[in-house]
Amino acid sequence: MAVKAPKEKKEKKPSRKKTKAAVEPVQKLRIKVRAYEYKILDASVKQIIDTALRYDAQIRGPIPLPTELKKYTVNRSSFIFKNAREQFEMRIHKRVIDILNPSPKIIEALTNLSLPSGVSIDVKLV
Repeated sequence: MAVKAPKEKKEKKPSRKKTKAAVEPVQKLRIKVRAYEYKILDASVKQIIDTALRYDAQIRGPIPLPTELKKYTVNRSSFIFKNAREQFEMRIHKRVIDILNPSPKIIEALTNLSLPSGVSIDVKLV
């Protein structure tokens, strides 16, 4: 007759109950940067990030957004040759940068930045 070994009891894992602690709402400074040329856009984004990192800011991004295409069709001739047309397109490249819990120094430094022409910036406090 074989002797059976006693069964091992499974240990219960301690439950991780979520405690409701006072959580501070995170403020974000959302910067949307738009430009027609991606090289100028990337240089501007790098300048913004370097300025924010100089003041020890937490940064999310740059997040590339889909490129917006605007297409235009124009007649080449004004009268007879209706089938002769030209098509043009404009590409608008976009990036988003989030700065978490920005200090007043960071906001002041970002407002004093001089960026190249052709770059538009939208800044929102979310």
